[in-house]
Amino acid sequence: MPLVTIDVIKDVFSPAKKRELIDKVTQAMIEVEGEGMRPVTWVRIQEFEQGDWAIGGKRLDAGAVQAMGDRLQQVA
Repeated sequence: MPLVTIDVIKDVFSPAKKRELIDKVTQAMIEVEGEGMRPVTWVRIQEFEQGDWAIGGKRLDAGAVQAMGDRLQQVA
């Protein structure tokens, strides 16, 4: 049984976006392994408190993560 864990900072994703992540990750597993994997594919979202995650020593909160996403979209 595949177990997929998605680590995120709390309050970055809305409940609707988390549901979408779960649905799409499950579908990706099925596309690779076949429909028979659906009932045994586990997807969980683990949320970390803001400030409990850092990149390069800089602690991140939801606003910092959203700003990084905005910058990446501008580049693309």
